[in-house]
Amino acid sequence: MAITNNEILLMAEVVSREKDLAKEVIFSAIEAALATATKKWHPGEIDARVSIHRDTGDYDSFRVWEVVDDQEELEFPDRQISLTEARETDPEINIEDIIEEPMEKVEFGRIAAQAAKQVIMQKVREAERHQVAERYKDKFGHLISGTVKRLDHGNAVIDLGDAEAMLPKNGIIPREGLRPGDRVRALLKEIDLEARGPQLILTRLSPQFLIELFKLEVPEAGEGIIEILGAARDPGSRAKIAVKTNDPGVDPVGACVGIRGSRVQSVSNEIAGERVDIIVWSDNIAEFVIQALAPAEVESIFVDEELKSMDVVVTEENLSRAIGRGGQNVRLASELTGWELNLMTDKDALEKQDAEQQVLIERFMTQLDIDENIAGILVQEGFNTLEEIAYVPKQELLEIEEFEEAMVEELRNRAQDNLLTSAIATQEQMEPAEDLLGMDGMDEETARALAQGGVRTMEDLADCATDEVLEIVEIDQQRASDLIMTARAPWFAE
Repeated sequence: MAITNNEILLMAEVVSREKDLAKEVIFSAIEAALATATKKWHPGEIDARVSIHRDTGDYDSFRVWEVVDDQEELEFPDRQISLTEARETDPEINIEDIIEEPMEKVEFGRIAAQAAKQVIMQKVREAERHQVAERYKDKFGHLISGTVKRLDHGNAVIDLGDAEAMLPKNGIIPREGLRPGDRVRALLKEIDLEARGPQLILTRLSPQFLIELFKLEVPEAGEGIIEILGAARDPGSRAKIAVKTNDPGVDPVGACVGIRGSRVQSVSNEIAGERVDIIVWSDNIAEFVIQALAPAEVESIFVDEELKSMDVVVTEENLSRAIGRGGQNVRLASELTGWELNLMTDKDALEKQDAEQQVLIERFMTQLDIDENIAGILVQEGFNTLEEIAYVPKQELLEIEEFEEAMVEELRNRAQDNLLTSAIATQEQMEPAEDLLGMDGMDEETARALAQGGVRTMEDLADCATDEVLEIVEIDQQRASDLIMTARAPWFAE
């Protein structure tokens, strides 16, 4: 039995109201269902479109053809037409345009209605997922509260009231034992539009989750009087946060701890008893590292800014405390500060310093052709490079008790000569060899670019692959291949 036009209009009205969707979404679903029924009714593999009149419920059906290039074989002859044939009807038509012609419409019977229902439900689900994504897109990276609805293979489905979210197993704090009915807070980590189940993905393991909890529990942090500039966590065990005050009258640590520890205890209770160390942030990185390693006491720090690492010296008694159980304390301090921290005792530091100084002494002995005693004095006085010896004010060297003016002058001259020799050697290494410059098809600009990339000779070029040459110099692939074959010509001659 066919469905009447009025019933189509009623269906659109009812479903739109029940599912809180625009009627246009429902009409589109019905049109898609009718188009599917039309294609099934026709014996060939045609394409079809159905258009419902929104005011009457009546509808028109059209057969659809895609215009393709004459050079292409018609892969789907029932729904494709060549450009030449299409232009017999419309001279202005182009490839990939669509041609429609009216066709007999099928009745919207029981099968079509059932198909429409499936399409409508799919559209409803898509629309509902889109609405959820729109509602929560501004909450990305923020706290969300809900109730554990059920547990599924270690994952927790969280009821947020107006949507469901997934708290996956790898986002749950170890050993916290969530159960259905528990109230939980979590951080909105991801909105997965492709997920088959809940598309809101939560986590309770992120350092940002800890920061957001403190913003919630500490009004000064929520208002921006106190800034939380970083966090590092070993979830469920221990964490460190770095805090800074924007008001000299407010103690950032005291504000985060609260009266008798009430605020930090509330946060700790939320994260399965995780112990939280509150560190005062400092733009002096050495001072910040010392604070981050608390409760261990630091004797001294040696900073390597190039490698962004520090040698941190502690007493033998403080070493285990600085390392922490399983390396936890130093690992969290490293994550919080962003620096690689190498812990060592006074004895270790002294041995490392002696070894580094000995390497420097031997280098000066070789570069300056001096004995170990003079090289040792230079190192002891803090000279680390030839550039320092060659170009520091002469007076600094003269202030060294063991050095006379003639020796200072000689040391400076030797350092400058060594630097000049090194610079010339480096430049020569970057110059193209004569055989490369004189090779057939080679120009000076290309030869110099190749030399800068480490290809100085014909032999070097002969060993290269085409893509290696193209990474060094901007020439086309054919020319690179030709140059390589020219460089390899002596191989074949042999």
